[in-house]
Amino acid sequence: MANKEYNYAIGRRKSTTAVVKLYSKGSGTFVVKTSSGKEISLKEYFGGNEYLYQNAIAPFEVIAPDAMKKFDAHIRITGGGIAGQADAVKLGFARALIDWNSDLRPTLKPYGLLKRDPRIKERKKPGLKKARKAPTWSKR
Repeated sequence: MANKEYNYAIGRRKSTTAVVKLYSKGSGTFVVKTSSGKEISLKEYFGGNEYLYQNAIAPFEVIAPDAMKKFDAHIRITGGGIAGQADAVKLGFARALIDWNSDLRPTLKPYGLLKRDPRIKERKKPGLKKARKAPTWSKR
């Protein structure tokens, strides 16, 4: 696959970053490269959790039900938990599809697939145990 043309996009959510390389001439193979260097399919990566898998491939479902069969993807995911990783992959796919064909933008935008979710963990403040949790207060 080294000689194929691809579209590159980055998706982020919380502390997760997903780098997506979307190959336009493909057969529907979506491969995730793990931190250990192993390559597994996207469906295996989410460990049988169908909701997270469907969430990650949502941009393809919006375009057409069989749109996934026209592409191959290599994905590198770092950081975060599994739900944040699914959202990061979803945003990466949507951005890569826009890079591939900008006419898809009006199709994906109403579904909120091009919007990055800005919610991140709130920082810990001095004098508190966590971001907002205070030590037990005693009147006397």
